[in-house]
Amino acid sequence: MFERPDSGERVLLLHQSSGGPVDEEELQEFRELVRASGGVVVDLVRASRARPDPRLFIGRGKGEEVKALVAELAIDLVIFNHELSPSQERNLEREFQCRVVDRTGLILDIFAQRAHSFEGKLQVELAQLRHLSTRLVRGWTHLERQKGGIGLRGPGETQLESDRRLLQERIATIRKRLERVDQQRDQGRRARRRAEIMTVSLVGYTNAGKSTIFNVLTHAGVFAEDQLFATLDPTLRRIELPDSPPAILADTVGFVSRLPHELVAAFRATLQETVSADLLLHVIDAASPRRLENIFHVEEVLQRIGAAEIPRIEVYNKIDLLTEERPGVECDAQGQPCRVRLSAYSGEGVAELLAAIADYTRGEVVQKHLLLGPGEGRLRALLFAGGWVRSEAQQEQGGWSLEVELPRAEYQRLLKSEQGFASAEESG
Repeated sequence: MFERPDSGERVLLLHQSSGGPVDEEELQEFRELVRASGGVVVDLVRASRARPDPRLFIGRGKGEEVKALVAELAIDLVIFNHELSPSQERNLEREFQCRVVDRTGLILDIFAQRAHSFEGKLQVELAQLRHLSTRLVRGWTHLERQKGGIGLRGPGETQLESDRRLLQERIATIRKRLERVDQQRDQGRRARRRAEIMTVSLVGYTNAGKSTIFNVLTHAGVFAEDQLFATLDPTLRRIELPDSPPAILADTVGFVSRLPHELVAAFRATLQETVSADLLLHVIDAASPRRLENIFHVEEVLQRIGAAEIPRIEVYNKIDLLTEERPGVECDAQGQPCRVRLSAYSGEGVAELLAAIADYTRGEVVQKHLLLGPGEGRLRALLFAGGWVRSEAQQEQGGWSLEVELPRAEYQRLLKSEQGFASAEESG
């Protein structure tokens, strides 16, 4: 979608506040986003305005200042830490005589660079096309100066209509392909549910350390780097838990404040791994000054994708950067683990995290209806000995009909050790 120069573009950043103190950590995140895109930050311009200008977003005086800086510093690109309307973007480009990109366009560009799988590339292209469809007119501004010219009234409009039609056709094609990918993923999720394999999904703010934790737990060797959106394509691996059945761990894309709606919609298939999980590990950068804000933004996205009600354990990572924090596990009023402190970098607290996941697995209850034949008295005795039978009824042809409720770990153990258990469940 984007033609990228061989060397980093010289970028001028612009952040406008509506009054009050400026959050320096937010500006640092803005710089990190640009660094992740490959741009070279030359300068940052701050502005203050009660409400954005409908034409330029910034005021006329600030616009003149930026225009002078663009010429003086040989700027290739001006990036706004805000969402611009198509007309504002177009007016600013005319004013500065260089390309202008807003925060949404910046994040889409990073995702375009990081997508490697077939699915990821389709999702990014879909988000880009949706974003581009409202900005098509930019490519035809050269015709606006010649509106009265003979023979030039129609072609521009015709070309725009043609481009819009082609865009919509491509968007429809990508959606169909993503639906097929989603169906394949859903088959895998159904298979895991049939096998009663628990799925644990890592979620969190970008650069909180999800991929590093994923690598430590699974030894998968997925790409992990100290930069925003290092992970884009989801990865699933099996993890072994102490004294509990194994689980499936999913590493997913990180969230960020003001995550573009185009991305949330386009990455529906990927985010489904989070929505369908049995347990979420909310990874939090314990050393970040914006920790509470980042938690809020993650919860906001989870609400948007329908994952707010899924049980979760908060994982406070990077405690090696804090002098007073020690690895450990905290439990809620019901005795379930709710918070783990660790350092994926040093390995401190990783064993405690695995134990917390196992505790949750053992604490989860499975309810089943079983039909036992006359020769399965031993299995019936095992179920009663464990205290897992809630009700029993004698069958006319012999045998028993049981309603059982047992911990998931015991359920998995019986599936493996008692052949009659699996067949009794199938009959039920």
